[in-house]
Amino acid sequence: MTMPIPVLTFFNNKSGVGKTSLVYHLAWMLSDIGYRVLACDLDPQANLTSMFINEERLEVLWPDSGARKTIYNALQPLLDGTGDIEPPHLENITHERLTQELSLIVGDLMLSSTEDELSSQWPECLDRRPRAFRVISALWRILQRAASDRQSNIVLVDVGPNLGALNRAVLVATDYVIVPLGADLFSLQGLRNLGPTLQEWRKGWQERRSRNPIPDLQMPNGLIQPIGYVVQQHGIRLERPIKAYDKWVNRMPAEYARNLLGNNKGPYAKTPAEDKENALATAKHYRSIVPMGQEARKPIFHLTTADGAIGSHAAAARTAYKDFRILSEKIIDRIGIRKA
Repeated sequence: MTMPIPVLTFFNNKSGVGKTSLVYHLAWMLSDIGYRVLACDLDPQANLTSMFINEERLEVLWPDSGARKTIYNALQPLLDGTGDIEPPHLENITHERLTQELSLIVGDLMLSSTEDELSSQWPECLDRRPRAFRVISALWRILQRAASDRQSNIVLVDVGPNLGALNRAVLVATDYVIVPLGADLFSLQGLRNLGPTLQEWRKGWQERRSRNPIPDLQMPNGLIQPIGYVVQQHGIRLERPIKAYDKWVNRMPAEYARNLLGNNKGPYAKTPAEDKENALATAKHYRSIVPMGQEARKPIFHLTTADGAIGSHAAAARTAYKDFRILSEKIIDRIGIRKA
C-alpha cells in the first residue's frame, strides 16, 4: 500500500448536532471543487446512506436474502471466522455538477452486532493475539483498500453518537476529527466526556499497536487529531431565546480547548467567532430549503429552479454554497490534502 489516505471522522457523543448532514454536504462540496472523496457510513442507524440513496436502490443493496452490499459484508468473513476482510461494495454517487468521483461505502443496521466482538478483542491485543489485531484494524484496512482502489484524496466518516467499542475502532482508524456541537448543556457535557475518551483511546491504541505480532499486517496510526469544531447557529424558537443560546455557545471555545486539546491554562476565545484557531464554522439551519434538498436527494447548494428554489430559496442555496466551500477549504488547509 502507498501512503495511507487521510481519514476524517465527524464525531460527537451527543445526537442532534447536524453531524450527518455536515458529512453529506462536505462530501459533495469537496467533490465539486476537485477532490476525489470516499464517504463511509459507520453509524448503525445508516442515516448518511439514506441521504445518498433512495429506498428503491436500498432494497437492492439490502436484500431480504443473499449478500448485502454494505460495510458489514466486508467485515463478515472476519467476524464469522471464515477469512479476513473482503473488498467493500462502493456505490457511485453521480451528478452533472460533480468534477471528481464521489463514492459511498454503504451503511448497515447490522453494524450494531459488531460491538461485542470489537469489545472483547480490544484487551486481547495486549496479549499479542493475531485475531485481535485483525479485528481492531479491520475498519481501517477496509477504508484504505477502498480509498486506494478509487484513488481518493480523503475519506469522510459518519459515526453514531456514543462511546462504544464500534466507535473506538472507528476512531483508531481516524487521522483527524471534527466535532459538531449544539449550543446547550448536553453538548457542553459531551465535550467533557469526549476529550478524555479520545485521549484514552489514542493512548490505548499506541500501547497495543507496538505489540502487533503479524509483521505484514498494516495498521492504523491512531492519530485521532482534533482539527476543530462546527457549532450550530441559533434557531428562532420561543423556548430558546438568543440569550440562552449565547450562554452556552460562548462556553464552547474554552471547553473544547481544555478537553480536546488539553489546554488548561488559556487564554481562551470568548466566542466561537473569536476562536480563529478551533472554530471552523457556525452551521446555519437553512430550514426553508432543507426539505427541498431531501426531496430532490441532493445537497442544498445544488438546488435549482426546477427543484422549487426560487427567490429567497435560491438565495439561500447560493449562500449555502459559499458557506460550505469556505468550510471545505479550511479543512483542506488543516489536513493538507492535494487534488488527484
